[in-house]
Formats: sequence, structure tokens, C-alpha cells
Amino acid sequence: MPRLYSFRRCPYAMRARLGILFAGLTVELREIVLKNKPAQMLALSPKGTVPVLELARGDRFERLVIEESREIVEWALGQSDPKGLLNTDLVSANALIDRNDNEFKHWLDRYKYADRHPELSQWDCQQKGEVFLQALESLLAKNRYLLGSNISIADIGIMPFVRQFAHVDREVFYSLPYPNLQKWLRDWLEHPVFLQAMIKFPSWQEGDDEVVFPLK
Repeated sequence: MPRLYSFRRCPYAMRARLGILFAGLTVELREIVLKNKPAQMLALSPKGTVPVLELARGDRFERLVIEESREIVEWALGQSDPKGLLNTDLVSANALIDRNDNEFKHWLDRYKYADRHPELSQWDCQQKGEVFLQALESLLAKNRYLLGSNISIADIGIMPFVRQFAHVDREVFYSLPYPNLQKWLRDWLEHPVFLQAMIKFPSWQEGDDEVVFPLK
């Protein structure tokens, strides 16, 4: 069984778990504590970030490690894509996720952790982040999901980060002039796949019983 090292609240790990769930796959889940990362994970991926997916490949049990959330999603949906998340304009989807990961995440971090970045006010960082939110609002004014009437990899790739932005100050987020984006996020927060992705698991320690994800 593939083994996923994850951290429940990390948006990159959320993205990976959503990809696995939409693919209908089963993995062994190891929930970690970021302040006490297990040696087994660090041996696989010395950079020490989640998610990390470990696969056994071939008769000799060669280990294959995937340590980027987008690659985990692509791997999972490449195995199985019953909901058709890849049946979209992949160029546009990847461009949008690129913008999320490179532009929006930069300002999101500075908005969320404003005390670590005194060179700019929290309001300035919020405004910078809203440039991307405005682009999402324009897309959602046309369709229920970011790239059409159905969920695509763009939605599961971006939603965890919009959620994190909203949770910095929910009152502020829901007062912003982005009604379509706000509805999209609310719908996601109530989506059964997302609720399944956010089930709490105890942190993993050596010797613990195997935890199968998703729970059956």
C-alpha cells in the first residue's frame, strides 16, 4: 500500500489527500507533528515538508518517493480519475495552480504571519493576495467551478489555500466583494470529500498500528 506522510492543516497535504480521495485510492496515512518529524520521513525526503508519498515498485521493492503535492495529485489521478478531474483545459489548470503556488502563496504567508514580515502591513499583504482572489471571482462568475461546471484539478489544487486565506480573519473574508468565491469556498467546506480529507488522526509514532486512509 502506498504510504502518505501528511499534516492535517497543511494546504499542500490537503491537496494531496483530496487527489487520493477523488482517485478512489487507499493509502497508509502517517500523520506527523511538524515540530517532531519522524526519522523515517526525513530519510525519504530530507527537505522535511509534507506531503510525502512512498511507493513500492517492482519485485525488488524499489522505493519511489513523490514529495510534491501536485505530483502526488497527478500520480493519483493517473491511476484512476472516476470524477474526470483531468477532463479539463490542463494548460489553464496548471497555469492557475502555478499562480496560486508562486504568487498567491507568497502573499498568503505574509498575510497570515504578518508579525514575521514587518516590512509590510497585514492590510498591504491582504490587498496583494486579493489580486488572485479577484481572478478567481471572475472565473466563478461564469461557472460553478473554476474551469467549468465540474470539479477539476484546479479546484482541489487551489481551494486549500483560499481556505487558509479566509481563516486568517473569517469576518474580513466574508465581507469582501467576492460572492461567487465565498459560495465556492462554503460549498467546498461542506463537500463530503473535503470532510473526509479533514478527519483527524492521531500523530504517528514508530510501532503504531497501520492507519488506512480513507476510513472505510
